Amino acid sequence: MVRLIVNRLLLSVVLVVISSLAIFFLMSLVPGDPARTILGANATPDSIERLRQQLGLNEPLLSQYGTWFAGVLRGDFGQSVFTGDPVVALILSRLQVTLSLILLSTLVIAVLGATLGLLSAVRGGVLGKLLDAVSLVGLALPSYWVAIVLVALFAVTIRIFPATGYTVLTDDPGRWLLSLILPVAALSLGGVTIVAKQMRDSALDVLARDYIRVLRATGVRESSIVFKHVLRNAALPSLTVVGLTVVGALTGAVFVENVFVLPGLGTLVTQATTSHDLPVVLGVGVFFTLFVIIVNLAIDLLYGALNPKVRVR
Repeated sequence: MVRLIVNRLLLSVVLVVISSLAIFFLMSLVPGDPARTILGANATPDSIERLRQQLGLNEPLLSQYGTWFAGVLRGDFGQSVFTGDPVVALILSRLQVTLSLILLSTLVIAVLGATLGLLSAVRGGVLGKLLDAVSLVGLALPSYWVAIVLVALFAVTIRIFPATGYTVLTDDPGRWLLSLILPVAALSLGGVTIVAKQMRDSALDVLARDYIRVLRATGVRESSIVFKHVLRNAALPSLTVVGLTVVGALTGAVFVENVFVLPGLGTLVTQATTSHDLPVVLGVGVFFTLFVIIVNLAIDLLYGALNPKVRVR
């Protein structure tokens, strides 16, 4: 297990370099000039050229990337081109919003998805058919469309939840939770249906095995079979699906945060991309890459906790 963690940490360095390079060169293809945007439409060519030199935009792309990466090795992710604020400070100021949205969505996806899938496998019948239908709907509907519908229904028509905004957890826990219910619901719908379907299929496979029939024949209670044997074995393949849905939730969070006007990393990177604020885009990109690495490592560790054979390897 220690070897696994060390390998993941070494791999994370490679992934950060590759992802940051990809972001850097893709951003260079985006139309727009930060210097012209900062100075405005009435700026003279000379003033634009001077600002480009000050920002280092006249240097070759590899040279610009090398300068940025050298700063990262020193712990300096640079400053926003427009506000002058350190990139790390901008990310930390919005980190709570995005983490709250992702972690709550992960909890809903894992718990609700596993529960629905297990119930569907054990009970079957109408619940199984309903789960199949809902799974198709959940996969077909994008999170931003679900978010817009939820706002129209529960914030505009019925007015149960706030349509926009975010309350800090320490200021008012109740309003914090209330401000995240609709965003979490929009972000979790697809993941819940995917995990539920995977859990049901895995549980049905376990229920069909010979040792389950032996346990039933010997008089073991059904609840003990379900929770001690079926759930433990069916959870292994479902963990992979949970990990994939959490990683996919990062992309969904960008759209959901913009729909609900949440001051998170999604809205930050959207604004930075629109204004061609490269240091901010790179900083958020590195954070997202590290988040994906941490999620994958957590899934591997959970595999080891549930399956001793993985720990041996």
